[in-house]
Amino acid sequence: MGFIKEIARRRTFGIVSHPDAGKTTLTEKLLLFGGAIQEAGAVKSNKIKKGATSDFMEIERQRGISVATSVLAFEYNNIKINILDTPGHKDFAEDTFRTLTAVDSVIVVIDVAKGVEEQTEKLVEVCRMRSIPIIVFINKLDREGKDAFDLLDEIELKLGLKVSPLSFPIGMGYDFKGIYNLWEKNLNLFTGDPRKDIEETIEISDLNSEELTTLIGEDAANQLREDIDLVEGIYPEFNTKDYLEGNLQPVFFGSALNNFGVRELLDCFIEIAPKPRPKQSEERLVHPNEQKFTGFVFKIHANMDPNHRDRLAFIKIVSGEFKRNTPYLHVRLNKKLKFSSPNAFFAEKKQIVDVSYPGDIVGLHDTGNFKIGDTLTEGEIINYKGIPSFSPEHFRYINNADPLKSKQLYKGIDQLMDEGVAQLFTLDLNGRKVIGTVGALQYEVIQYRLEHEYGAKCSYENLSVHKACWIDPEDEKNEEFEEFKRVKQRYLAKDKQEQLVFLADSAFSLQMTQQKYPSIKFHFSSEFN
Repeated sequence: MGFIKEIARRRTFGIVSHPDAGKTTLTEKLLLFGGAIQEAGAVKSNKIKKGATSDFMEIERQRGISVATSVLAFEYNNIKINILDTPGHKDFAEDTFRTLTAVDSVIVVIDVAKGVEEQTEKLVEVCRMRSIPIIVFINKLDREGKDAFDLLDEIELKLGLKVSPLSFPIGMGYDFKGIYNLWEKNLNLFTGDPRKDIEETIEISDLNSEELTTLIGEDAANQLREDIDLVEGIYPEFNTKDYLEGNLQPVFFGSALNNFGVRELLDCFIEIAPKPRPKQSEERLVHPNEQKFTGFVFKIHANMDPNHRDRLAFIKIVSGEFKRNTPYLHVRLNKKLKFSSPNAFFAEKKQIVDVSYPGDIVGLHDTGNFKIGDTLTEGEIINYKGIPSFSPEHFRYINNADPLKSKQLYKGIDQLMDEGVAQLFTLDLNGRKVIGTVGALQYEVIQYRLEHEYGAKCSYENLSVHKACWIDPEDEKNEEFEEFKRVKQRYLAKDKQEQLVFLADSAFSLQMTQQKYPSIKFHFSSEFN
């Protein structure tokens, strides 16, 4: 198959939602339809011993939540699909924000009972900022929940989206009878049997036919006819161009746990979702069909296999072909590297690939050369942008709880920080290490992974810091900057990239400092060059 055809058959998307909306379950069922797994795992269940495929870290299995983005690839109807299942928990939002730089479109999962939740709002805002095409999947229809029209209004109001329903539920919870698919003009009846891999669909092009009444009963049939009239009267007709430009969002209803409505979502997705899209670098816009390879690191994962201490850099291929055993330029280090075993993923299962194409995600074994945001090319100097570090919300000193294991502790911290799990600051005054995180749950994850993956133990001490600000002086040699460094010495630290950071202890102190030193800029994210 030719290079252009390979690009055209790729779809790379992320699945995002608030925790517990059923995102990982939906990922499982998509893999099931793609024939990639034989039996879907339960995210939380004592009866079923099989865990969800995308939650492969031990701590994820224990807690029943995703704490890291996982990459899964499979084929469906000759389309190569790359899914990035992201953490929903707000404490791991930074991993999700970074992942959104590597996807071409997004499926947002919403719980029918809870509606639009806070974390969903934040993630959709990032998608809208980047004009990423969005499909909405309203999940858990086999449970009692909000009225379908109320939910559609809520999505429009809270998320600022313009929706176009492509399927519509018949009843809900105990009365849930199935879904009418406006995209394919057919009816999907709900049996409530999760063991059935694929539900039967019944072609119904005319809703006024007697057949509909026979299938679902007179009351339900009349209600459905009214609902569909209303949908067609109120909501804009679906238009692929508007969807691809981020101006219209199709909505599907279903129950991922029961495999219901998932095939319709997948069939429509492969037809309308964008092929690999061009990406803006600092130098120019790079198109996927360019012959020369370029790609960037959006995630680093240490210890995917704890027995081998391996570290993998996940690369999104933007243009050209990435070939095994070919030297490529690491732009930041200005050195050529070649990779003998690039991996494609199926959760933690890996396969070595000889050639990868734009849209694909490849894992490269890394001995410490890569940082998040690094670019690889065939020689051109290109820097992809848009993967900043944000100012953390929580700060704690990290202490070594086992003096005999200090080497393991520092190696572990070093690698986990490269992954972007949290940020490390070293105080100028006494060299003490401070860990900054977006959410408190990350401290547990760090402690757990240091112990189980590196054999090191740590303890934490609280530190009162309001915000970390990256410092950008107008002139490093002027007196004002020298005075700032002298007066604020005990609040200054260096991040992992040796950039100077001011750890403000309160909002008032930060405001006063900004007023006192007007020639210094204070940034809340590390990407300000």
